[in-house]
Amino acid sequence: MTSVSTTALAGTFAILLVAAVVGCTSAADAGADIYVSTNGNDNWGGKAPQPNADKTDGPLATLKAAQQAARKLRAAQPNRGKPIVVMLRGGTYELDDTLVFTPADSGTKDSPTIFKAFPGQSVLISGGRAVTGWKIVDKGWWQVALPEVAAGKWNFSQLFAGDQRRYRPRLPEKGYYRIAGDVGPSPSAKPGTGTNRFRAAPGNINPDWHNRSDVEIVLMNSWSSSRLRITDVAENGTLVTVVRGASDQWWSGLRANRRFIMENVREALGRPGQWYLDRTSGVLTYIPLEGETPEKTPVTAPRVECLLRIAGDAEARKWVEHVEFHGVTFAYANWNCPDDGRVLPQAELDVGSAIVAEGARNCLFKDCTIKHVGQYALELGAACKQNTVEDCELLDLGGGGIRLGRPDTPAETAEELVASHNTVRNCLIARGGRMHPGAIGAWIGRTFNNTVEHCDIFDFYYTGVNVGWVWGYGKSLSHHNTVSFNHIHKIGQGTLSDLGGIYTLGTLTGTVLSNNLIHDVSAVRYQGLGIYNDEGSNGVLVENNLVYDVMDGCYHLHYGKDNIVRNNIFAFSADGQIKITRPEAHRGFHFTRNIVYWDRGPLLTGDFTGGYQMDHNLYWLTAGGRIEPAKNDRDSIIEDPLFVNPEKRNFRLKPGSPAEKIGFKPFDYTQAGRLKGFTRSTDLPPEPRAFD
Repeated sequence: MTSVSTTALAGTFAILLVAAVVGCTSAADAGADIYVSTNGNDNWGGKAPQPNADKTDGPLATLKAAQQAARKLRAAQPNRGKPIVVMLRGGTYELDDTLVFTPADSGTKDSPTIFKAFPGQSVLISGGRAVTGWKIVDKGWWQVALPEVAAGKWNFSQLFAGDQRRYRPRLPEKGYYRIAGDVGPSPSAKPGTGTNRFRAAPGNINPDWHNRSDVEIVLMNSWSSSRLRITDVAENGTLVTVVRGASDQWWSGLRANRRFIMENVREALGRPGQWYLDRTSGVLTYIPLEGETPEKTPVTAPRVECLLRIAGDAEARKWVEHVEFHGVTFAYANWNCPDDGRVLPQAELDVGSAIVAEGARNCLFKDCTIKHVGQYALELGAACKQNTVEDCELLDLGGGGIRLGRPDTPAETAEELVASHNTVRNCLIARGGRMHPGAIGAWIGRTFNNTVEHCDIFDFYYTGVNVGWVWGYGKSLSHHNTVSFNHIHKIGQGTLSDLGGIYTLGTLTGTVLSNNLIHDVSAVRYQGLGIYNDEGSNGVLVENNLVYDVMDGCYHLHYGKDNIVRNNIFAFSADGQIKITRPEAHRGFHFTRNIVYWDRGPLLTGDFTGGYQMDHNLYWLTAGGRIEPAKNDRDSIIEDPLFVNPEKRNFRLKPGSPAEKIGFKPFDYTQAGRLKGFTRSTDLPPEPRAFD
């Protein structure tokens, strides 16, 4: 037998290992046309993933250079039949301005232009700047002077340390102040802008605060918030005038007992994790958490507000087509309160988005992350069609998650210019409203044939998913949208009112809300609802949803017509299970083959004098007592549905359930939420509430 030395075997193994690694790398890199690296050079060719030995050629350094290189390649190969792949090596790519894609960047169905992360590497496209040069001052606080801030060239109202959001000092430290009394507008108030003064309780506001004009009053309206700046404080701090009025509607404005917070008060700085930017001197102060050091804790401040804009030319009917982003993280998008404040509308839709698309067609975001932004994460606006957002994470959002459509699209708009046929699938949309609490997880407005499915949507202070955005029965562009198999929870959190896990408005012909799992929804005063068909909702199918542990109604119709609510499980609303606010002469909804299960309070609340059809439902009150169905409820039964373990929120049915008598068809509510195999961010670290 031939013997082989141990050394020889080791050498052979090493050669094979290197060959395997090289082979894997080559296979992973196959098809990449352009490379970008943080150690690249825009004067190089961009054809290799790393610099050559004498550093005369290698990857490009910036995304803009890669974009131009892809355009040149496309022009040189107009009939190309395979993708143009731009491979981004791991690292942070800091933007000086918004990255803009135009029709010149378009690919084709057979040859899309793909920007993707290098296999196994993390790519961050950042609108922020690393803050360095800290000095340790009294009490262990960190300070650094930022000349651009002092010169008025940079301002930010967000800061991130160790990949986590940090908050500015506020008063009160927890909870809210309340307006002590109405005053009426000041003599200098502009007509039509609303009341611009209020009475504060003694001690709430100090007229001598440092940089008082930088202090922001966060006013909590019924279903939105406003940010107001102080222009005058009189009468020992009790008479406060703001730059811009906050409207005089009953749901908003500077009215007695309305809640507010004083944010960015330097005199309140004192807790670990807080920070303050002195815009006058340019000095940034940060109070570190235990264990944080300037050497080991990266700190980032945002600078660019919109990170990526996909800009088609609607007038010329030229679109940005077949552009894709794979495995890329977009982060640190700026937002600052205007000098005259901001009176935010419902859903806080005027704060913009970190990624904005208009006139995008057949574009794709796949395995991407959008986080640490001051507004909404992503918007597919006017004329965006056939786009897909899949397997993405939208996290730590100053505003909401995703926006499909535009709130200002007129009903007469040509179909070609209306957003439609877009898909959001298998995404995590969480921890929103960190600056704008009225923002929504997934907003679908004045748009049609869109789908939001298999998403986890949670930790918002207003609504989880919205569909519609026309009040009443007027002409609407919202139709045939589908919201299905989503897990929506931890919504409202006692912060705002008049909200729902899913909330709809206006004519919505063909819209389907199905197979969603909705729970833990609460408001500060009223309408913390599971599924909420608000003003004029009509043409909606609500089917196969499980809704439980909400505040005051698993299902609520304000007013509407021709909605079908069937084969749902509604359980454990704290105050009434099914609700109508304003019945009308026509049928508002047909409520059939549903199971309603609760432990206290009434079955019905609101006004059931008309406007409904109810039949073949099963009702059960676990505490016993009298159950009073609606007057015209037909062929419904009162029996225990025999859930497996409702106390632990297991709503599967045992064999022999009387639900069979009403024609109820069991559905697998465990299929709601992200699909199996999605492993990123399955367990998010704890994060403090932004509003409490």
